[in-house]
Amino acid sequence: MARLLDSADVEVSVDYRTFGIVDEACRQDTHTPDAPQGSWVQVARGMAYLQCPSEVIRARLRLESWSTTPPSDQSQWSGREDVEVELPSGVLGVHMLTSGWEAEVLVLPSPGRYGLRLHWALNPETGPFYSPFTAGPALDTPAGHQQRLAGADEFCLAQLWRMSSQVG
Repeated sequence: MARLLDSADVEVSVDYRTFGIVDEACRQDTHTPDAPQGSWVQVARGMAYLQCPSEVIRARLRLESWSTTPPSDQSQWSGREDVEVELPSGVLGVHMLTSGWEAEVLVLPSPGRYGLRLHWALNPETGPFYSPFTAGPALDTPAGHQQRLAGADEFCLAQLWRMSSQVG
């Protein structure tokens, strides 16, 4: 059974539509990785950057470390994406392109390959928000996240768990 091992909350100033969860060992190499068109999460060794629907917003980020794959959250979200990322030190910070660096936000149990599940909810009171990838209608802003949003434009839940190593 999956257990929550640790968590941390941080305020994020999003600019240029992105912010990154970055391993401290890769801090000097930060960049926005390439990703397939329409991908909300861009991943490279030691980093994962979430694309956001507006150029400049204020977000709340909750990072969670889990013993194994966390249970599925049945809440309605604006979006969700699962990726894998190699984290060489397991010490995570948050990279904001113009606001700088928030160091040692969360320390994982060990370095290695991690699953990363990102959920995000957009605030219906500060929208509308539109996709950075395509022209179209406003993005969903489901209710039920008001407490987590607490006045921010976006709430992001990042759940990480060590991928099991396969022998043989």
